[in-house]
Amino acid sequence: MASNRSSGPIQDHAYARGPRITAVETLIPKNIMANLMLLRVHTDAGTVDGMEVIGHGETYYIPSATAAVIHDWMAHRLLGADAAAVESHWRFLYDRATAFGGTGAELRALSAIDLALWDILGQLSRQPVWRLLGGPVRNTVPVYNSCGGPFYGAQGGEGRPGWPGHGDAGKPGPLEDNWASVNAAGDLAEELLESGFRAMKLWAFDAVYREGGGQRISADDLRRATAPFRAIRDRVGDKIDVMLDGHGFFSLPAALSISKAMKEFAPLWMEDVLRPDSIQAMAEFRRAAGVPIAVSEMLVTRELYRQALDANAADYVMIDPTWVGGITESKRIAELAQLYNVPVLMHDCTGPLTLFAGLNLAAAIPGVTYQECVRAHIATLYPHLIDVDVAIADGAIPLSERPGLGARWQESLFKDPGAEYRITRDV
Repeated sequence: MASNRSSGPIQDHAYARGPRITAVETLIPKNIMANLMLLRVHTDAGTVDGMEVIGHGETYYIPSATAAVIHDWMAHRLLGADAAAVESHWRFLYDRATAFGGTGAELRALSAIDLALWDILGQLSRQPVWRLLGGPVRNTVPVYNSCGGPFYGAQGGEGRPGWPGHGDAGKPGPLEDNWASVNAAGDLAEELLESGFRAMKLWAFDAVYREGGGQRISADDLRRATAPFRAIRDRVGDKIDVMLDGHGFFSLPAALSISKAMKEFAPLWMEDVLRPDSIQAMAEFRRAAGVPIAVSEMLVTRELYRQALDANAADYVMIDPTWVGGITESKRIAELAQLYNVPVLMHDCTGPLTLFAGLNLAAAIPGVTYQECVRAHIATLYPHLIDVDVAIADGAIPLSERPGLGARWQESLFKDPGAEYRITRDV
């Protein structure tokens, strides 16, 4: 168990008007979700409604590197500083990170911190975050099921975390939606409809990439990968919307072949079939695809979203609040998309506070049309991580009235000797 002590915040103390930040903790729950980094930001604000005022945040992928960014330098800005100065901290840390090109671990670290600071602000105000953002604009948030299984995002083979964007093929069994979406897609569509979902996203082309790479795609590959969509339409017709996530695996010619094959199934959108390395290629793909295109939690920075929108490369904009800079930056990107009349999608195939951040944003921003969720995660992984259950009814999640984000990390996680843990305290 590592512990650091700070020599004090590097900042102008004129901003330190409210409750002070006293410690930051990070934890990687390796036995639950090995790519997830949990954050707690402690304050001297005491308790509100019987609960200690602690901010909760998270981010996903490269968790040890992200934790190091927080403890090695971001903590020096935060410790001793005003816990409610969300924009001040965001701007300082973002400006300093971009001074050396920091949009990887640095932006993930800032995202986790921003969630925690909004959580603190909500607790201090005794309001849910969506209320502080100007909501509500709706009473429930529509969700769709991304067809991952219970072990997507958990441990990979031989106890190692899996590669980003590479899900396991799954196996027959309850909530094994990755397997079912390929091998029993009609059954899965019926099951999802019965449980209230009105939309499902499949990863049906992942196996094609794993087996042959993404540079070209054969007619047999197309028939095999579109078979689940045909099974869904044969079984339930258009009662459920379908979407395709390509995980950024394919070249432009292969992506165009996929879009041509997918057109008959009328997908609500296709997402990340083409890796978003080139805004020009993304715009060309959207013009030629003939189906709506969602772009893309992989963009990360607001400037890249702006370029994609300017180039008419997107029918939908997908945002992950724990990758792009937290709730603060997600709101700015979502409002930018509204200027272009492009609807927004909130991403979550990662951790529970990503889901709660998206729900708070969707509750306050009219342009958000869907929140992604993985029902297998909600049922199997999230109960080990957070202190509330996530209830889905009629394809939507109701707004939480709990102050802050709406969920806290389970206290027992921070007592697990097998977890990777660090804490940095104020002097």
